[in-house]
Amino acid sequence: MDSNHTHTHTPASYLTGYGAALGLTIIPFALVWSGWLSTGTTVAVIIVTALIQVCVHLYYFLHINLRTTPKENLLALAFAGILIFLMVGGTLWIMIDLHYQML
Repeated sequence: MDSNHTHTHTPASYLTGYGAALGLTIIPFALVWSGWLSTGTTVAVIIVTALIQVCVHLYYFLHINLRTTPKENLLALAFAGILIFLMVGGTLWIMIDLHYQML
């Protein structure tokens, strides 16, 4: 461990992260199962909880934050995020276009 890291990760912090991740997983499943919200609202809630869950995993389990993580690692993470966005977006674009071509 680097001397720049002044904080330690305790079992309590891992349990906090686990509880947050579990809660952020249960919320979308409960909404889909119950059908309380419209489809568009449910999809929006799923997207928001997924983004929050990514942040929870990065902070609690991968120990990435903006103060102690080296800038090179943050840039690599941002680049990976852009690549994933482009791949998923391109795949959806192609699949939607194929769907309309088949109609």
